[in-house]
Amino acid sequence: MEKEMVIVLDFGGQYNQLIARRARECNVYCEVLPYYTDLDRIKELAPKGIIFTGGPASVYGPDAPACDPGIFSLGIPILGICYGCQLMTHSLGGKVTKAPVREYGKTEVHVNTASKLFYEISEDTICWMSHTDYVETPAPGFKVIASSESCPIAAIEDETRNFYGVQFHPEVLHTAEGTRMLHNFLFQVCKCSGNWEMASFTEQMIQNLKDKIGDKKVLCALSGGVDSSVAAVMVSKAVGKQLTCIFVDHGLLRKNEGDEVEEVFTKQFDVNFIRVNAQQRFYDKLAGVTEPEQKRKIIGEEFIRVFEEEAKKIGTVDYLVQGTIYPDVIESGLGKSAVIKSHHNVGGLPDYVDFKEIIEPLRNLFKDEVRKAGLKLGIPDKLVFRQPFPGPGLAIRIIGNITPEKIAILQDADYIYREEIEKAGLNQKIGQYFAVLTNLRSVGVMGDERTYDYTVALRAVTTTDFMTAEFAEIPWDILGHISNRIVNEVKHVNRICYDITGKPPATIEWE
Repeated sequence: MEKEMVIVLDFGGQYNQLIARRARECNVYCEVLPYYTDLDRIKELAPKGIIFTGGPASVYGPDAPACDPGIFSLGIPILGICYGCQLMTHSLGGKVTKAPVREYGKTEVHVNTASKLFYEISEDTICWMSHTDYVETPAPGFKVIASSESCPIAAIEDETRNFYGVQFHPEVLHTAEGTRMLHNFLFQVCKCSGNWEMASFTEQMIQNLKDKIGDKKVLCALSGGVDSSVAAVMVSKAVGKQLTCIFVDHGLLRKNEGDEVEEVFTKQFDVNFIRVNAQQRFYDKLAGVTEPEQKRKIIGEEFIRVFEEEAKKIGTVDYLVQGTIYPDVIESGLGKSAVIKSHHNVGGLPDYVDFKEIIEPLRNLFKDEVRKAGLKLGIPDKLVFRQPFPGPGLAIRIIGNITPEKIAILQDADYIYREEIEKAGLNQKIGQYFAVLTNLRSVGVMGDERTYDYTVALRAVTTTDFMTAEFAEIPWDILGHISNRIVNEVKHVNRICYDITGKPPATIEWE
């Protein structure tokens, strides 16, 4: 069967990998390439369609990113999103200007359902807007197919050339029928057949790892989270005992987690497993540090130092495996996208790593795709569906300085929260949930005594891709019960708050 693909050209926007993610959801293979990709390379790939992403620049600015204008003469359907829509307009003779009203957030958009792009879409639909500029005059050959109160030209089409542009972001979950719009572009406009399956990814990756690694030794940075565990098992299936998994217990894990990780990897998988209890070492390095990026970099660097020391004990190691996934890559600002935060397994690493090369087998997968790969590899459901956990651990869920006392407080509060969510049967319905120990202390009353103790914030979001999220609507009685338990069972906590912010504008983690 012919392998069909769609290309996403990246102009530096925040959600660019997410567009590829949505295409894959529709079983269409998709690759993300930089906007300056050579035209011959695009011709060689022979895509069924091209999608231009959003981006922070103004198309009329002096250094605005632009692709080769020859792309419009290839006869390939193009969908421009936000900046991509403006670039198409600007390049083909229309006018883009600063919008009189900057639109940001959920907006009702009226669409022309006769357009292929809006096939079976509601006439009035909610879309996510995020723009300062807008299309004032469409390019010749284009007609307006959607509008909002502040944006008279919210979408355009040139049906003859199969060029489409939208001012909003169909790829984010906040756009109610966005996935359907992208599906329409892929199937109604590009005529894709949707024959790509994620199932073949694991087999192909295992073979690629075998070919790449050969007879060399590999060291895996195992945190015990979903990503690093799937990466570890994938590599172990490729090279067996050539892999040594080093599990660094930095003392910032959730309650009992270190022991649980050790049990899974010593009893269920045939790998060389080393546990390093380095808690005090990390605590000493983090003493007095309050700035989140600094915490990440300290932890990332200390991880590498520990690996180097362990690697020397086991002889030459050529490769280091990490569980980096797509959201890590985009949110760390690699390539042209704006930096939101650096992840310890991407931007937080020092430049001098004593390994031949870092291997990241999951680098092109989103979280739910990683879980699917994990199940295919035979990893137990309990581990595959465990709550996502950042590499720096509780260090970035404790606001301000880190002490062993604060870690213990947060471990206990978080354990109660997770236990009650599972008891209520909500654990599979919520994308991610965890407790945060804020740096806020306030007055309270316990018994007849006045207290001055910490506030714990509870976070829970629903999401499929971890790039956008809504806060989870947990029933009040369950939240009330969790609050009572934490305040009564965890010393030095006298107040509980529930975070009701979506992503955007907030991130899922607090730091």
